[in-house]
Amino acid sequence: MSGRITVLLADDQALVRGALAAMLGLEPDIEVVAQVGAGDEVVDAALAARPDVALLDVQMPGIDGLAAAARLRDALPSCKVVILTTFGRPGYLARAMAAGAAGFVVKDAPPEQLVDAVRRVHAGLRVVDPALAAESLASGASPLTEREREVLLAARDGGTVGDIARLLHLSEGTVRNHLSAVIGKTGARTRAEAARLAEERGWL
Repeated sequence: MSGRITVLLADDQALVRGALAAMLGLEPDIEVVAQVGAGDEVVDAALAARPDVALLDVQMPGIDGLAAAARLRDALPSCKVVILTTFGRPGYLARAMAAGAAGFVVKDAPPEQLVDAVRRVHAGLRVVDPALAAESLASGASPLTEREREVLLAARDGGTVGDIARLLHLSEGTVRNHLSAVIGKTGARTRAEAARLAEERGWL
């Protein structure tokens, strides 16, 4: 039926994905046309189904929803993205907007808020959870550079300085400098603590 808003759902939890699809399917003007469980499946599914709106979870296998949003923006600019997450972290909001997302909704929002977000984003508006927007403004942007973020992500998995250097094609001295900078910026004592603090703030 013409006039419907077509939606792609990306969430690694099948129960959540099914519940969202069922909820959206109750709306007369919304149709779920594709569902995926990993971030690196988003672009292919979107190119096949050509949805108007993509609802992307942040934490997924493959690539996360924020990286998927950026790829989707390049591959299918007509598709509007709403980031849907359990974790209302201020840093996620900044990264979502940088990736071209038009909306950011936390999963514990009322169902009608999500439905409204789909309609408003489809109409060309931006939709951001108001409490999160206020918190994001208060906490400011991530102080980490993109390279520092990459190093910290690699360090989070427990690799040695040598492992990280080989993975990112950097010298060990450069890796140590980045880790030192990250520890200073997060106010942590160790790189493990730095990774935890950065994760909590949505900087990773």
